[in-house]
Amino acid sequence: MEKDTGMFERIYRLVSKVPEGSVATYGQIALMVGHPRAARMVGFAMGRAPEGLPCHRIVNRLGAMAPGDVFGGSGFQRRLLEDEGVTFREDGRIDMERHRWDGTDGD
Repeated sequence: MEKDTGMFERIYRLVSKVPEGSVATYGQIALMVGHPRAARMVGFAMGRAPEGLPCHRIVNRLGAMAPGDVFGGSGFQRRLLEDEGVTFREDGRIDMERHRWDGTDGD
């Protein structure tokens, strides 16, 4: 579990950098922390994330929100993202071309 804890910390550090109005995918975060096949581990980490971490900005590769039992439900997650200026397509998915985070801090 110590190994997982270290990975979780790297995931949390990275997720904290996703700016308002942007989203990242589970797979993108996994790749960026050096574990390209660990998208599910990122999801697991999001489910146990410390309060205040912008977990609502992490979505699946298709721009769909987390399952209904996570983060207060997909409707709540969508409202948080819309409040930040994230736009959705007619099919209810996030416009990933417009809102996918490029991985930079923006500094």
